Amino acid sequence: MEGELASGSWLGEIGFWAARTPVHEAARRGEILQLQELIANGACVNLITTDSITPLHEASLQGQTQCVKLLLAAGAQVDARNIDGSTPLCDACASGSIECVKVLLSHGAKVNPPLYTASPLHEACMNGSSECVQLLIDVGANLEAHDCHFGTPLHVACAREHLDCVKSLLNAGANVNAAKLHETALHHAAKVKNVDLVEMLVAFGGNIYARDNQGRKPSDYTCRSSPTAKCLESYEKTPLSLAQLCRISLRRAASQQGLKIAKLNIPLRLMKYLSYN
Repeated sequence: MEGELASGSWLGEIGFWAARTPVHEAARRGEILQLQELIANGACVNLITTDSITPLHEASLQGQTQCVKLLLAAGAQVDARNIDGSTPLCDACASGSIECVKVLLSHGAKVNPPLYTASPLHEACMNGSSECVQLLIDVGANLEAHDCHFGTPLHVACAREHLDCVKSLLNAGANVNAAKLHETALHHAAKVKNVDLVEMLVAFGGNIYARDNQGRKPSDYTCRSSPTAKCLESYEKTPLSLAQLCRISLRRAASQQGLKIAKLNIPLRLMKYLSYN
């Protein structure tokens, strides 16, 4: 075991376990001069704490962009994982720091790391940073990444009522009817009683009749006579128009082909019609 630790193979080429070091503290607090001095004096930037947190995790979670740059320049591992499996990019997205996200991506951070927990896109949706969400989408983030607790990024964005994030995901082709224990994003929208969210999801083909693992429809999670209940009831009683059905069909076809609406070779007027504004 000792030999494995020394070679770094057991820890994925990360250094020995340690208590929190001055490098961790300087990175977390954004103390650039202190961090520069520590690195110049030979401090290891890849030491991990007992919960596998590196200084780069600390700097990323606090949005300390300059510290992130210093650590990476000194050899910090860009895709190191903490005890929860999260990478520095996950932490930067959780902080909502678009600059940290850009720096990490420019140094090769994986936008779709092989995680068994929330992905960077999940974290950006939790934070509600639509700018981070759009950046991750643009560099190829998996829209259908699934977390056993949260479901897809769309589930997260709806549960947190981040409408701009929801709009970005749907316009990029996220599956509006993706299920977590048979629960869809529309179930989340009904639970948080957000009419605007319900209308957006239905416009993208959200199934108002979908039933979760308890056999309940989205409308079953609303209070009778509430605006959300009335909205869902109206959709249940009124068939979608031909124009709405055509729009949903085109979006679905584009999604199945792995295409984004913005990348389809179609007239600008039609593209605006297909996108949700």
